[in-house]
Amino acid sequence: MAKIVLGLNLSWAVKRWPMPEDWAEIAAKLDVKYVQFSFDLLDPRSTPVAVEHMASLIVDALKRYGVVIHSTFTGLGAYSFNLLSHPDPVMRFDALDWYMKAVDFTARIGVKATGGHIAAKSVKDYSDPVRRAIVDNALLENVRTLRRYAQTKGLEMILWEPMPVPRETPWTMKETEEILEKANQGPGAAVLLNIDLGHQCTLQGIEADPYEWLRRFAPKSPAIHIQQTDGKGDRHWPFTEQYNKIGIIKPEKIIEAIEASGAKEVYLFLEYIPPFEAPDDLVLKELEESVKYLKQYIPTK
Repeated sequence: MAKIVLGLNLSWAVKRWPMPEDWAEIAAKLDVKYVQFSFDLLDPRSTPVAVEHMASLIVDALKRYGVVIHSTFTGLGAYSFNLLSHPDPVMRFDALDWYMKAVDFTARIGVKATGGHIAAKSVKDYSDPVRRAIVDNALLENVRTLRRYAQTKGLEMILWEPMPVPRETPWTMKETEEILEKANQGPGAAVLLNIDLGHQCTLQGIEADPYEWLRRFAPKSPAIHIQQTDGKGDRHWPFTEQYNKIGIIKPEKIIEAIEASGAKEVYLFLEYIPPFEAPDDLVLKELEESVKYLKQYIPTK
């Protein structure tokens, strides 16, 4: 039987509860021990003084409220960039530097894994087989470099998230399998996955089935994002009565698929991304209702 634990990605806290004592207190009140830190709460390339200040506040808040950060992760900010598949090599170098700073911060707060969105090709590069191959080779070389750097800093994992856009590597199951094989060549921290159960919305056939992704990849995905969705878009809805009526993500089916996969340990992180214009009290209400619903099926500790 797999160990399955419910946690929270901190996407809901962005701009609303940016202070570590605030989001840690909310997680503790919800009786959720594990969180995934979003780099929307802190750009790892902020000034050294700011980074060190926030790292100290985070460590203090974790101790005070008994919350644990499982991993650090890119947010909406980094998702806006091409990162390690930018068409310009100087910009790819800049993206590698961004990720190295993310590794540094992750190590500073005593966390063993970082990752997220890693690469998006331009339309021009994706459309040209020659350019696509060049950019893909550069991507893998940079990821291997990042793996080695992460290992020297004490990290154990780079979590690579399969994405819902064909230009955002990896997209399909085949691409995902190839990435795991090629990226893990040579020494360094392991490249593993962070599946998202809303990212199958642009795929067809069996690949569009989020539970098939779990059955195939859960053993290689120690962290998984769960969101309520209708399967037609990357919705990031909460698990409230309103959205559960129209959503396709069922906790009992998640557990069945993970058990069928043979996975030993998986952390399911609720990635609820509310609209920025949503009332703050509604965001908190939907977060609370979602956790209450999911805890009927998935333990938080």
